[in-house]
Amino acid sequence: MVKLSAELIEQAAQYTNPVRDRELDLRGYKIPVLENLGATLDQFDTIDFSDNEVRKLDGFPLLKRLKTLLMNNNRICRIGENLEQSLPDLRELVLTNNNIQELTCSSVLSACSLLKNPVTNKKHYRLYVINKIPQIRVLDFQKVKLKERQEAEKMFRGKRGVQLAKDMARRTKTFTPGVVQPEKRRTGPSQADVEAIKNAISNATSLAEVERLKGMLQAGQIPGRDLRQGGFQPAVAVLCASTDRPAQ
Repeated sequence: MVKLSAELIEQAAQYTNPVRDRELDLRGYKIPVLENLGATLDQFDTIDFSDNEVRKLDGFPLLKRLKTLLMNNNRICRIGENLEQSLPDLRELVLTNNNIQELTCSSVLSACSLLKNPVTNKKHYRLYVINKIPQIRVLDFQKVKLKERQEAEKMFRGKRGVQLAKDMARRTKTFTPGVVQPEKRRTGPSQADVEAIKNAISNATSLAEVERLKGMLQAGQIPGRDLRQGGFQPAVAVLCASTDRPAQ
């Protein structure tokens, strides 16, 4: 691993990227901690920290110019509080392929990616983020649609919606070493299960219904049968692969 020193920052590649932003390239140094970023002198629109070993997204001084932060392929499991105070103009945050388990979002973002993080497995994840960040335009590299905004507003309205948001903000349960897991007799859905999933999705008439179907899978259910009886752990990936485009 390499310490993120002022010398490294000064020696790293700097260039104007394709969207004509000034970018600092700190990819692939195996940096474990974000520090000494005052050495950038707030001269960059974009900083690329991809392919490092960062575990916590914090340690930023006041950087008024920074608009885009690329943090994909790290080990981030925590986002520092009040990040928007240090990075007031941050608009795009790419956190693909990290270990984020809690739904904590900066309210100033217009584009964000959390793909390949445990947090995306939470039920209603996408609608929650859309509701949490009203001005977001792109989530996980997909444009946010008006219909999704309306669904999110409806889902998180009133006392029940507030409670649902609180429940979703809680930490995701993860595997604990040494804890014996229930025996799994099957490792994937049968062909009949797959067909049942596809049929249910094709008949869905709204995004809310698609989300309800996803919730059923996470609860161990396939339309018309209970998968828990056979010790089956639902393959949510089957549903995700079939719902790349939200139901119209």
